[in-house]
Amino acid sequence: MVKTERLTPIRKKTDDAVVTDNPWRRLREFTDARIGLGRAGVSTPTRESLEFQLAHAQARDAVHTELDFAGLQQDLVALAEKYPVLNTETPLVLHSLATDRMTYLQRPDWGRQLDEVSLAALKPHKAIEPYDLAIVIADGLSATAIKENAVVFIETLVQAMQGSENAYSLAPIVLVEQGRVAVGDDVCEALNAKAVLVLIGERPGLSSPDSLGLYLTWAAKRGLTDDKRNCISNVRKAGLSYFAAAQKSLYLLTEARRLQCSGVAIKDRSTDKIIDSNAVQTSFLLDK
Repeated sequence: MVKTERLTPIRKKTDDAVVTDNPWRRLREFTDARIGLGRAGVSTPTRESLEFQLAHAQARDAVHTELDFAGLQQDLVALAEKYPVLNTETPLVLHSLATDRMTYLQRPDWGRQLDEVSLAALKPHKAIEPYDLAIVIADGLSATAIKENAVVFIETLVQAMQGSENAYSLAPIVLVEQGRVAVGDDVCEALNAKAVLVLIGERPGLSSPDSLGLYLTWAAKRGLTDDKRNCISNVRKAGLSYFAAAQKSLYLLTEARRLQCSGVAIKDRSTDKIIDSNAVQTSFLLDK
């Protein structure tokens, strides 16, 4: 008879048993920032290292993933059928001077202008009576942001416009592949619009690969500098809500139309409880 020994199973320590906690960790209920990670010996805990690698991969994917322009175009057509205030023309799909993604990343200046074919495609849609607003959607540095937020935000903005006392005429929505913020200037000028609102995927962070940026420019034309724009950032489910972003956008558009300008000359007072529409707004950047 062969004598056998009973083996005792090895008990593995759980993460909680080997990780030294950090008292700052309690602040993570208020932010996605990586604080209070704790330590395992002198190293970062395995769980935190893996989460960091995942976030980094998601940010890289957001930059390099191609946006489904055909699907986005269909979603916008369906939205226009639901809201008559939207221009019923099929959204135009245009292209910047950057021919591919690598060129776009290496030559930011090429992403700021439309190519000649796209400029020619806009000519038949130029308005005799200026549009109040042109909406431009550019993939930017995060296709994920556009895919998840653009259509929902536009629907929220349209609802806000319908509830406004002012009427707005909208140009056909324009989609730009490999586009940056300033590409909206070409669209605004070519369509004869008073203002342009550019929806663009922002540079992804390690906790926000889906952040949508909004840029409003009055009387946009090629060559304008960024001080002429008003920016609303971090529009996403875990950031600035669609409702708040739509209210801010409508406020800035109303002020831009009243003051005939945009950028640093306009102060965002959309959260003020009482706003005097006749008050003269100033900016310390413009004061002498």
